[in-house]
Amino acid sequence: MRIVIGQGSCGIAAGAEKVRIALQNLGIDAGIVGCIGMCYLEPIVDIYDDDNQLTRLVKVNESDAQSIAEYIKTGNKALIENLIVSEDDSQFLKKQTRIALRRCGIVNPDELNAFLEADGYTALKKCLSQLSPEEVIEIIKVSGLAGRGGAGFPTWFKWNAARQSAGDEKYLICNADEGDPGAFMDRAVIESDPHTLIEGMLIGAYAIGAKHAVVYVRAEYPLAIKRLERAIKQATEAGIIGNNIFGTDFCCDFTIKAGAGAFVCGEETALIESLEGHRGMPRLKPPFPAAAGYWLKPSNINNVETFANVSWIINNGGEAFAAMGTENSKGTKVFAVTGKVKRSGLVEIPMGKTLRDVIFDIGGGMKGDKEFKAVQMGGPSGGCIPAELIDTVIDYKALGATGAIMGSGGMVVMDETTCMVGMAKFFLDFTAKESCGKCIHCRIGTTRMLEMLTRITKGEGKDGDIELLEELCYAIKDGALCGLGQTAPNPVLTTIKYFRNEYEAHINNRKCPAGECTDLVEYNIDADKCRGCTLCARNCPVEAISGTVKEPHIIDTEKCIKCGKCYTSCKFDAVTRA
Repeated sequence: MRIVIGQGSCGIAAGAEKVRIALQNLGIDAGIVGCIGMCYLEPIVDIYDDDNQLTRLVKVNESDAQSIAEYIKTGNKALIENLIVSEDDSQFLKKQTRIALRRCGIVNPDELNAFLEADGYTALKKCLSQLSPEEVIEIIKVSGLAGRGGAGFPTWFKWNAARQSAGDEKYLICNADEGDPGAFMDRAVIESDPHTLIEGMLIGAYAIGAKHAVVYVRAEYPLAIKRLERAIKQATEAGIIGNNIFGTDFCCDFTIKAGAGAFVCGEETALIESLEGHRGMPRLKPPFPAAAGYWLKPSNINNVETFANVSWIINNGGEAFAAMGTENSKGTKVFAVTGKVKRSGLVEIPMGKTLRDVIFDIGGGMKGDKEFKAVQMGGPSGGCIPAELIDTVIDYKALGATGAIMGSGGMVVMDETTCMVGMAKFFLDFTAKESCGKCIHCRIGTTRMLEMLTRITKGEGKDGDIELLEELCYAIKDGALCGLGQTAPNPVLTTIKYFRNEYEAHINNRKCPAGECTDLVEYNIDADKCRGCTLCARNCPVEAISGTVKEPHIIDTEKCIKCGKCYTSCKFDAVTRA
């Protein structure tokens, strides 16, 4: 019998390490794996019997360790019945098709042997022993693999451009600077399966003729960096990284650069500037990195998920990958599903599925069975897709037609309680702060837009604000230097397009239809519903609620600071907000 505990960042934050220690104290030696993607059920303990049959336990805590230990000794499943994952929750994984995430939550990320036993580095061996660099690029071309970092640019084309660029010194760079709010796909891959990233990068380096590979990763991902450093060390000691890899003439070294958390460094030329020790600011293009990138040498940049697909494609053939997806978007895509959805976590599905498939079929629909309102795709660079477009197909073209983008895979789900003006303001606040300041359109334009959105959410909007916002949006899109500024207006444009009535309500009626904008909300108590339980009064931090037990209570609106604690604590829906 083998016991493993999911120890990605989400699992550890939920208490997985405490569970492991509690089991260890009871004589149970539990191994570790990374994140399986069921973040909403962490901590997760997987028990494999002698026939490798899996029993998955979810939401485990320290107090459950004794029951688990007894079950392992006696085989009495009644001891852990309340911990076994439900059939409904099992569908979260069963309805996915996993390629980039195929080993996440399965192998021990700290052990090279675990990766090798799962066919690790077989694709690299195949490339070095059987395929020329041009043949590798052709396989990637046949697969239709597009960059998973957001732009969806054909991977083979970038590889081929770098391959054909003159010069003996070339660089293969991985962009692991995952900066979108709500996105954690790349972190999970590095934490859970770092050798898959290394193998994909080595294949890419072989294809373009690079002897140097660099991973640019967010410093906010300490566990990912730790596990990647360990994996690189193990692979180097095994002769998989370094000189004469697998006894061939191919040589490649690896380095890690921890970025300082600048969102703009997700743009490839800004990333290169940061790698060189400069302030992360985008360069004018051309020249493109394939011709003059890192240290002005030919360079290729792809993100983590892109590289995570490469070894599978080499082993299974480009045709197998291209058989999944749509005509314009091949293969699978990983999404970080967060927000007001019941089952949040990592979802990998073939392109061509719909938003409904992800949000309702896999994600289980809205928390509290509230009404689905919108989904934000592509993070600050993306846009909001409304409920009426829930059957939109997930591919680059279809999502682009809505005004959103695929992006790196962030999917923030919103219900009826979400203010769309507030949502636009949230993303503009992010992009305005993250602007590098190099170009006026982005530096000044996003700031002006944020000021207008702030006024509107405070009830200080004016006639013509919506039209002025739209004018600013298009000016910024046309004039900004890089992708950050060019896409920053997307959340505003899409919320105006699909939820213009909410902007008008804020401006004309000084009301927030969703009841989220604090300055526009007033809390009252419905005397007919109030039971006088005093729970609201006990939760009010400023003693703005008065009344006697079993009698209707009253809110003093002059004292009320609109924190909403009365609204969330009332069990009888007696507290209203308008």
